[in-house]
Amino acid sequence: MARQPIDVLRSVFGFEAFRGQQAEVIDHVIAGGDALVLMPTGGGKSLCYQVPALCRDGVAVVVSPLIALMRDQVAALRQFGVRAAALNSSLPFDEARRVERDLRAGALDIVYVAPERLLTEEFLSLLDNCKLALFAIDEAHCVSQWGHDFRPEYLELAELHDRFPSAPRIALTATADSPTRRDIVARLALGRGRQFVAGFDRPNIRYRVAPKDNARQQLLAFLRGTHDGQSGIVYCLTRAKVEETAAWLASQALDAVPYHAGLDKSRRAAHQDRFLKEDGVVVVATIAFGMGIDKPDVRFVAHLDLPKSLEAYYQETGRAGRDGLPADAWMAYGLQDVTKLRHLAQTSDAPEAQKRIEHQKLESLLGYCETTRCRRQVLLDYFGETLAEPCGNCDTCLEPIESYDGTEVAQKALSCVYRTGQMFGVGHLCDVLLGGETERIAKFRHQNLSTYGIGTDLKRADWRSVFRQLVAMGLLIVDVEGHGGLRLGADCRAVLRGERRIALRRDPRRGRAGAAPKSKAPAMIADSADEALFQNLRAERMRLAKAQGVPPYVVFHDSTLIAMATHKPATRDELAGLPGIGQTKLDRYGDTFLAVIARKDNP
Repeated sequence: MARQPIDVLRSVFGFEAFRGQQAEVIDHVIAGGDALVLMPTGGGKSLCYQVPALCRDGVAVVVSPLIALMRDQVAALRQFGVRAAALNSSLPFDEARRVERDLRAGALDIVYVAPERLLTEEFLSLLDNCKLALFAIDEAHCVSQWGHDFRPEYLELAELHDRFPSAPRIALTATADSPTRRDIVARLALGRGRQFVAGFDRPNIRYRVAPKDNARQQLLAFLRGTHDGQSGIVYCLTRAKVEETAAWLASQALDAVPYHAGLDKSRRAAHQDRFLKEDGVVVVATIAFGMGIDKPDVRFVAHLDLPKSLEAYYQETGRAGRDGLPADAWMAYGLQDVTKLRHLAQTSDAPEAQKRIEHQKLESLLGYCETTRCRRQVLLDYFGETLAEPCGNCDTCLEPIESYDGTEVAQKALSCVYRTGQMFGVGHLCDVLLGGETERIAKFRHQNLSTYGIGTDLKRADWRSVFRQLVAMGLLIVDVEGHGGLRLGADCRAVLRGERRIALRRDPRRGRAGAAPKSKAPAMIADSADEALFQNLRAERMRLAKAQGVPPYVVFHDSTLIAMATHKPATRDELAGLPGIGQTKLDRYGDTFLAVIARKDNP
C-alpha cells in the first residue's frame, strides 16, 4: 500500500501539517501531473518533491545546478533516514559507480544530478533501466533567458518529457516574474502541467536601504549593532572589492572570509565549508556565492553594491532567514552603482531586446531604492502581488521617510547640468551650485553661469541626493560611454517649464545612515534563561555535527532548538511533538538532547 503524504510528513520530517499550497502540489505530483511551483525561499519547496518521492514507486531524479547544494541536501535527507545520494564531478570513481549500482538496484529514494550529467547518453541509458518516481528541476529560472541566472545547460531538459513520458516533472523556483514563468513553461514543455504560485512575501525579513555615506563604516555599524557574532553574507560587485572588504572586516575583529570565482578552488571550498559548519562566519562574496547554499540560519544579507535587478535582489536577500526566524536585508547604494550597472548593460554582447529589458529592470530597482512607500509593498508589486497594508517591518515603515516638493531644486539641478554643457559629474555640479572656488570652475569659467551659487540653501550631501533621485527618475542620464557625466533626459522639459511637479525624498541626516538602526530585529528568544538553554543545545548540536562532518543545521535547525528551549520537553513523546523531529532523528538524538535539557547547569 502506498504511503500517505501526511504520514510521510510526520514520521520522516517531523511536521504536523503542510503549509500553504504544499498539500495541493504534492497530491498533484503523486497523481502523475507536471507542475511549475513558485514559492519563496524557506517556503518549503523541497518537500513538494521529497514527499512525492517517498510516496511514489521508484527513484526521484533531482536536477540541481551546484555541487554544494546537492551535498547539503543529501546530508540533510540522510539525517531524516531517506536513502539519498548525488552524482557529480566531485565524487571519486568508486563512489560514483556505487551510486549507479544503487540506482539500478532500486536502493535509492532520491538522487541529485547536475543537468549536464543527466543529459549524457550514458546516464539517460542508466535511467532507462530504472523505475522513475519523478523528475524535479530545482532553480528552474535558470532555463529562462529573461531570468537573472540563465544557464544554457538547462535548455535541453525538455528532452525528459519525450524520453520518460510517464514520469511527472516538477519545476521549482523562488524567483520568476510572469515573463520568466512563461519562458520556463515553454522551454520545459510544461504546457499541460499546473502552475502553483504561492507568493513572494518573506515577512521575517526586514528590508533596509541606506544612501552610501562611508559604506564600510555603515556596514560595520549594521553588523555590530544588530548581528554581532551571527552568520551572514555581504555581496559586492567586483572580486577586488570582495577581497578588500573581507580583509577590512577581519581587521575589525569580525570572522570574515572572501568568496569569488577567481579564488583558488580549494580556498573557495574551505571558506564555504567554514560558513556552513561554523557559527558567526561572515562571507563577503560576488553573486558566485549563494545559489547552492542551503544554510537556514543566515541572519543577514548585506549589499555594498546594487544587484542587477529586483529579481536578483529578491533571490540574494532570500538567503537570509530560511528558517523563518527574524533576519535582515540591508543595502547601501549610490549614484556610482547606477553608472556601473548601466555601463555593464550597455557594453554587453546581449541583443538589443535583452538590453532594453535589463534597462527596465534597473529602473525598477532604482524605484525600490528611492521609494518613500513600504519597501515590501514595492517589492511585491513588482512580482504582481499586492500587500494591502504597509508591512511594519522595513525601514520606511519603522522610520518613515519625509518627502517634499522638490520641483524648484530639481529645476536648479537640471539647469546646472544644461548650463555646464551636459558633460560633468555630480561632484563638479555640486561645486557650481554651492559657489565653490575650484580649479575646474575657474578653467571652464563656470563662475559666470547663472546657476553658480544658487544652491547654497542645501548641503553637498543633499545635492548629491537630489542628483541621485533625478537619475533614478530618468530626468538625468549618466553618460556611461564617457566619464560618468550627466546629461538631460527626454522627460526633463516639463519639469524645467514648471508643468510637472517633482516629489523628492529627504535622506536621513549625515551620520544617521551609518549608525545602527533604531529598530533592531526582534529577538529570537525573549527569556534569558531560555536563551542560555538554547546556547547549551547549540553547543551539543555543534559537537554532534563535527563528529559526523556535517553542518550543524543538518542535525537540527535553530527553530527546533528554540522550541526545545522554550517548551523544555522531558520525555521522548514530548520531544517528538516539536517541529523538525521525525522518527529517525528522535531515535538518533532524542536521549542526547533530553539529557541537555535536564542538566542541572541550566538556569
